Amino acid sequence: MSLSSNSRSKPQGGYDAAPLEEEIQYLRRRVQELMKEKIALQRDLEHYKSEVTRLLSPPLIEAVVLEVLDDGRVIVKSSTGPNLIVNTVAGIDPQSLRPGMMVALNNRASTIVSVLPNRFDPIVKSMEVVEKPNVTFNDIGGLKEQIREVYEAVVLPLKRPDLFRELGIEPPRGVLLYGPPGTGKTLLAKAVARESGATFIRVVASEFVNKFIGEGARLVREVFRLARRKAPSIVFIDEIDAIGARRLELGTSGDREVQRTLVQLLAEMDGFDPLGNVKVIAATNRLDLLDPALLRPGRFDRIIEIPLPDKQGRVEILRIHTRRMKLDRDVDLEMIAEITEGFSGADLKAVVVEAGYNALRRNSKVVNLTDFLRAVEKVRRRLKNSSRVEGSSLLHT
Repeated sequence: MSLSSNSRSKPQGGYDAAPLEEEIQYLRRRVQELMKEKIALQRDLEHYKSEVTRLLSPPLIEAVVLEVLDDGRVIVKSSTGPNLIVNTVAGIDPQSLRPGMMVALNNRASTIVSVLPNRFDPIVKSMEVVEKPNVTFNDIGGLKEQIREVYEAVVLPLKRPDLFRELGIEPPRGVLLYGPPGTGKTLLAKAVARESGATFIRVVASEFVNKFIGEGARLVREVFRLARRKAPSIVFIDEIDAIGARRLELGTSGDREVQRTLVQLLAEMDGFDPLGNVKVIAATNRLDLLDPALLRPGRFDRIIEIPLPDKQGRVEILRIHTRRMKLDRDVDLEMIAEITEGFSGADLKAVVVEAGYNALRRNSKVVNLTDFLRAVEKVRRRLKNSSRVEGSSLLHT
């Protein structure tokens, strides 16, 4: 009875087709999922293979194109030092290369494998570039005549070039500021840049000094290339005596490299490529050390002395630095200026700051005359000690 009843409950084919069909659909979906997973894994495998190949590939050497020879070979100056005569890989036309272009060399065969995009040296990029300096002429005291001369030499040609065209004269290319430390040479250059609306590029001359031959001259070229791109601009070279000292016939290889850098600076200021809306302002504490080629007209047309401030100038500087300070009624800036003869603008600022510290020590928010007198004595002692140290060092040398 049980056997006959089971046979009656099954379909005619002897099996149930619905579960089997579901199993087939499930397997098909599973196969599709596995195929997608396989494709994704293959994609990841190719990516990691390319990453490993890239990481294991030898590094490339940066070089500068110097000249393209008639036979298709190229003379380059590699970043490792020497000049090389190299070939190019297929796909790079040697005739498309120009002197000054940056290229990449294979580490083994020193073959040009790619042309690098134009860029600025990291040292040049790290130099201080201020689009709009926050210093104005109102922040400078005691330099009215110097401000007028710099304004006429730098600001006026940038803002009113038509005046010079009508007169038929060429505006000055550069201004040299010289004087003792702390007299406001850098502040004056920043104020000029703000007044003219020009980009301010500040360079310390020692940054041009490099141990590799020709690197200093290349940095000078790149600084002026950056200045031309951001024109109107002002290139301020601080402590120019670091590269502008008098050239000597005898000297070490380092001295000759500094002289090559100086020659490049002279060429940039008075060469075939016009400066246009690029003005050069330089500052030094030692005018007597500079090479005569820098001082001639056509390079630095204006040589302006920035002296220590006189009494009226010291009063103006003290007023500038104390305009946000709460002063007691007994504070007499005229008297303070009288007793600070020989102080520079930086020294006077130090006096004001030290007077503020004296008030803080008294738990007072108002600065009185006693605070200033103590500050003057402290700054004067520091100046005497520094001059004594300089004098003793000169005796030992």
